[in-house]
Amino acid sequence: MPSASVRTRDLPAAVAAVGATALGAGLGELVAALVAPTASPFAVIGGGMIDIAPAWAKNLAISLFGTGDKAALLVGIAVLLLAVAGAAGVLEWHRPPWGRVVLGALGVVGAIVALTRSDAGMLSPVPSIVAAGVASAATAWLIGRLRRGPRSGLAADEGLTRRSVLALSGIAVAAGALAAAGSFALSSGARAVSAVRAALRLPTPTTTTDVPAAAELGIDGLSPVITPTADFYRIDTALVVPQVDPADWTLRVHGLVEQEVVLRWDDLLDLAPKETVATLTCVSNEVGGSLIGTARWLGVPLREVLARARPTAEADMVLSRSIDGFTASSPLEALTDDRDALLAIGMNGEPLPIEHGFPVRMVVPGLYGYVSATKWVTELEVTRYDRAEGYWTPRGWSERGPVKLQSRIDVPRAGARVEAGAAVIAGVAWQTHVGVSGVEVQIDDGAWQPATLAAAISADTWVQWSLAWEATSGSHTVRCRAISADGQTQTDAPAPPAPDGATGWHELTVTVA
Repeated sequence: MPSASVRTRDLPAAVAAVGATALGAGLGELVAALVAPTASPFAVIGGGMIDIAPAWAKNLAISLFGTGDKAALLVGIAVLLLAVAGAAGVLEWHRPPWGRVVLGALGVVGAIVALTRSDAGMLSPVPSIVAAGVASAATAWLIGRLRRGPRSGLAADEGLTRRSVLALSGIAVAAGALAAAGSFALSSGARAVSAVRAALRLPTPTTTTDVPAAAELGIDGLSPVITPTADFYRIDTALVVPQVDPADWTLRVHGLVEQEVVLRWDDLLDLAPKETVATLTCVSNEVGGSLIGTARWLGVPLREVLARARPTAEADMVLSRSIDGFTASSPLEALTDDRDALLAIGMNGEPLPIEHGFPVRMVVPGLYGYVSATKWVTELEVTRYDRAEGYWTPRGWSERGPVKLQSRIDVPRAGARVEAGAAVIAGVAWQTHVGVSGVEVQIDDGAWQPATLAAAISADTWVQWSLAWEATSGSHTVRCRAISADGQTQTDAPAPPAPDGATGWHELTVTVA
């Protein structure tokens, strides 16, 4: 049975290890900024967790946190790390040196994961090793100080020892936070690429897509037909956003081709970019969800780039690869037919934002992003579906991802209170590269009523719709369904996003005063 003195030192021992681990983590981030920016310990662990996450876990994270899924993951990693550190501190107090062994093992795991990343370099393991080494050494020193205790044996002196260890642990946390802040300040690569982007002038497109005035219904609360860049959703696997200077960027086209092609930034600009408007959506988008947006994209048609390489007759897929190792499996046909599939360099009149793939990303109407929207793209491998697979396919998602027919109610919002009398129900509908010919709305169990469609920009974009409603007092259920340009009616069968996109009707409840 441990003595009361031993038990009362469990908490100081846990706090000491937490402080030591915070110091190690901060110094690890600082070392990463200096020698291996993509091997930040938090990014390495987080990236590894994303890599092994099954489809249901990815979908759960996005449904709970939306585009804040990465921030939530990093916070979760920090909480878990500190919990493990606290337990290691108690273990070190009772069974030395096993607490240090646990912390050291975390560093070994981080170093191994860093080496297995696609962008790993010789120095990639160093930040994780430094983090673990500092955490282990500082834990041993602080708990050793706690174990030595007061030489006089007086209770007051023992309390002073515990307080001094707690104070030193607090100093370690503060030092770790300062080191982490220093790592951010030293991210000169990010600042340099931001400066290059700010100074970049986009070429004039050879062709543009007109957005008719009638495409915008002008209803308060209805999603604008062109999504502002700041509001455009971001879903990808990059915890550390790649920083790619256009001067260093290359695109390699290889595989089942007659002629391998390598393009640089200036080569891409020489191919006469065009501007188009296209809607992109994530396969993780729930029915009625917000992981969808429409933008003006400036870029070079992928079919022109692939035509230079001359794919062979046996090819049926293009495996695009990001600089961070992400891959997407796109049907070759979708990149070479008449749709505006682009190597995009601009978004809404400006160079691509860095977090949206600067300097070059893929935009392919009609396909969910996980099989087409590769950001920071550096490679196109022309291949076959029976020879290769994209990042998400072995993780439970379908190898092909055509966008499904969907519609959403934006006005009124779920749970909203509406004044009785003249009101409006409005939203958006889409099935990119097919198009939408109609939307119907049902109120409670009444008949389906045809909504008024705004003018469509093209089959590759969503379309706004509205329905005048004479609202009566009480609680009402409102639902919508779309009709595609080829005559299909949106299914009412509910299905989750995994493995190939959600289905069902968007439905909400409205209270009329």
